Amino acid sequence: MNQIASSTNLSRRNFLRGKATRASSSLRLPWVKSEEVFTSGCTQCGDCLDACEQNILVKDADGFVKVDFSLGECTFCRDCLLVCQQPLFRSTEEPAWFAHLNIKDNCLAKQNIYCQSCQDSCDTQAISFRYHSAIPTPQVAQADCTVCGACIAMCPSQSLELIALNQEVADD
Repeated sequence: MNQIASSTNLSRRNFLRGKATRASSSLRLPWVKSEEVFTSGCTQCGDCLDACEQNILVKDADGFVKVDFSLGECTFCRDCLLVCQQPLFRSTEEPAWFAHLNIKDNCLAKQNIYCQSCQDSCDTQAISFRYHSAIPTPQVAQADCTVCGACIAMCPSQSLELIALNQEVADD
């Protein structure tokens, strides 16, 4: 009985609570080894929340920290890693997250309304606009995207999202 109680399956718990769940697309702290390593090793102490100068870290419904890019961008300062006492992280020589930027259909430019705020906020110029009609439409050079999230907070229609990828997919 103790063994069952000690290994909590959060997706099963949420299912029994009536919450539909899917594979997590939340981005955790930068350079986290994996979702499984994070959720099994994070003590939910909150030290990383206090360390984040950008204040973009929040707790999810289960009490685990995730990044909320609608609050701002990640500067990759590593303060959250430095304060964490758990062995949850990969090398900082690797990408901070394995994710790609998705532009949803409610994008103003895709609705023929002139807007380029995402491009204006992208330091690496991963987002560009091409004329296919009277209004230019956005394109993302995924290889140039650092997954900092600066464009997400700037989007007036909340049309941008970072979608977490499996590390195996990102390595292909």
